[in-house]
Amino acid sequence: MTHRFTRRAFSRAAVVAASVSALGPLASVQVRAQPKYPTRPVRLIVPFAAGGVADITSRLAAERLGEKLGQRFVIENQPGPGGIGAARSVLSAPPDGHTLGLVTNGTSISVAIYNTLPFDPVKDFVTISTLGYFDLVFATNSDSPFATLGDFIKAARAEPGKLNVGTIAIGSTQELGAELFKATAGLDVQIVPYRSTPDVIVGLIRNDVQLMVDFYAAMEAGLQQNRIRAVATSGLARTEYLPAVPLVSEAGVPGYEVTAWNGLFAPKTTSPAIVDLLNRSVRDILDLPDIKSRFASLGISAKASTPDELGARLRGDVDKWAAVIEHAHIPKQ
Repeated sequence: MTHRFTRRAFSRAAVVAASVSALGPLASVQVRAQPKYPTRPVRLIVPFAAGGVADITSRLAAERLGEKLGQRFVIENQPGPGGIGAARSVLSAPPDGHTLGLVTNGTSISVAIYNTLPFDPVKDFVTISTLGYFDLVFATNSDSPFATLGDFIKAARAEPGKLNVGTIAIGSTQELGAELFKATAGLDVQIVPYRSTPDVIVGLIRNDVQLMVDFYAAMEAGLQQNRIRAVATSGLARTEYLPAVPLVSEAGVPGYEVTAWNGLFAPKTTSPAIVDLLNRSVRDILDLPDIKSRFASLGISAKASTPDELGARLRGDVDKWAAVIEHAHIPKQ
C-alpha cells in the first residue's frame, strides 16, 4: 500500500514537531501539572457531630464540589475533643487529595489550650480555602432592662461582680469570645459556661445570666420567638442576617472583634496542582446564589480565600486565643 504524504501535510507535521521541541521539558511539566483528580470518591472528615452548622455547611459544599468535579464528596463525622481524632485521620491518609478535612477557628483554640497535640496544624496542614465566616451574637432577655449592649456595660461598671454572662463549653469560641469581651471592656462580670445553647437561653430567661454569647444559628429560634433580644454582633462589619444590630465595637468596646470561620485542608505534601484545583472549585461553588442564601440562613457569610490567607488566619488566631486563655487563667489541658 502506498502512503501519500503531501508537502502541506509534511509542513504541518514539521511545525508541530518544532513547537514541541522548542517547549522541551516545559511541555512535559505542564502535562504533569494537570492531575487526573479526583479518580474516586473524596472523604471530607468533619470534627463535629451530624446536624450542626459545621456539618450542614460541609454537606452543602461537598454536594456542589462533587457535582463540579465529577466524583462524590462523602462526609465522615468524627467528633471528639479539639478535633484531634479527625485531624489525625486526615493527616494519616495518602496526600493525594482524596481525604480532606474541615479546619475551623476551633483548631486554633486547640493549639492554644492543649499542652501538646499529636500534630502541628500550622506545619502539617495544607490549607485550601475558607468556606465561610460567622460572628458571635450577644443577646439579652427580651424583658431585660438592657435594651442595648451599652446598657449592660453601664450596669456592669456601676455594680462590679453582680452580672453574669452565659456561654457554652469552656474553651469554646463562645466562651473565649465572652472572656475577650470582659477583658477588652474592662468589666468585672462572671462568665458562666453551660452544657448547651438551650440551657443558656433558659438561664437568660430566668435571669441567672443577664447576657449570653453564641452563634446565630443556635439562637435563631429564641430570637424569632422574641424570647431573647440581639444587642450586638462580634465582627468587623454588620451582618446580613441582623443588619440593624450594632457591632460590639460600636457599642462602647472599640477594638473588639471575633470572627469564627471554617475551611478545607489536606495532608502536607498534597500536590499544589490539586490544591489549586480545589481552591478554584470552592470559589466557584461559593459564588452560587443558592449556596450564599443557604449559608446566610445559618448566619454564615460564604466566602473563599487563598490557601495562604487561610494559613495566615489559622496562625493569627492561635496567637489571639493563646493570649485570651492566659489572661483569663483558663487551665491548659
